[in-house]
Amino acid sequence: MKGKMKVAVMLGIGKMGFEERDIPNPKDDEVLVKLEYVGICGSDLHYYETGAIGDYVVNPPFVLGHEPGGTVVEVGKNVKHLKVGDRVALEPGKTCGHCEFCKTGRYNLCPDVVFFATPPVDGVFQEYVAHEADLCFKLPDNVSTLEGALIEPLAVGFHAAIQGEAHLGQQAVVMGAGCIGLVSMMALKARGVSEVYVVDIMEKRLEKALELGATEVINGAKENVLERVKQLTDGAGVDLVIETAGTEITTRQAIHMAKKGSNIVLVGYSKSGEMTLPMSLALDKELTFKTVFRYRHIYPMAIDAVAAGKVNLKGIVTDIFGLDEAQKAMDYSVNNKADIVKAVIRITE
Repeated sequence: MKGKMKVAVMLGIGKMGFEERDIPNPKDDEVLVKLEYVGICGSDLHYYETGAIGDYVVNPPFVLGHEPGGTVVEVGKNVKHLKVGDRVALEPGKTCGHCEFCKTGRYNLCPDVVFFATPPVDGVFQEYVAHEADLCFKLPDNVSTLEGALIEPLAVGFHAAIQGEAHLGQQAVVMGAGCIGLVSMMALKARGVSEVYVVDIMEKRLEKALELGATEVINGAKENVLERVKQLTDGAGVDLVIETAGTEITTRQAIHMAKKGSNIVLVGYSKSGEMTLPMSLALDKELTFKTVFRYRHIYPMAIDAVAAGKVNLKGIVTDIFGLDEAQKAMDYSVNNKADIVKAVIRITE
């Protein structure tokens, strides 16, 4: 497809603009996707606010966005499983396929991954993208491209639940009711966890957690979290904690509330990257710590869960902005974190 497309670019810290770029041509193993929705992730906001995450430094003009859903409009000659008109969710990381991590199925740990919106690789706040066909997953008729864009964060939630060995009959706590906390909660419910309690300090997010299926919510600003969990579990503690807030206090609470011999899954990144934790207590309890970096082999399962009605992805969306409103979308998301659960950019109808 020949022509130009509109691209929203980060021009500097706190500054968005637009460029016109050529519509990309798909390679033989790629498809060209007309994007319809792209989610705004916490990492997008962090790059926008600070210009870097660790060693990944933005060199403007830079394109943010790595949670895309859209429709195939052109197909490379080697692609057999997709056709023009198929609606797809795009997994944003292309791995090398040759390293020990790729060869053992842990491709999310590939050191040479090319991942949308991770400098220097541009993201997808734009009208079209050419992407590896094997990383484009066809959506069933009853799953929208808006939901397709949210499969990416949902995959993180499912990976966290799987890392924690979540199963029927358990009681679990999710620390944090932002987007990742909510999709983790829904993933736990989809995997049959009987009771899922959600902790946060923002009332609007806790209301959203209840709306989406949390058994009970705890406002850490108003209640003693550990005492409340004790009450809810008759003093036993919980079988699994998924920590998504990335704070020292919530991670310490996770260790205290976890039952002996149970699992804690760490998903949230702390601001400093370091924490001081009560490790003697963790040793006494023989706790297992698991961590999460993105996801692997999750997209088909996550799409099936949405199609089967086990996960209400549309329910986490609180705000939708047009591509023309990229500056407003980013500023509003940065300045209204207590009110926004998940913001999405609508690229095209």
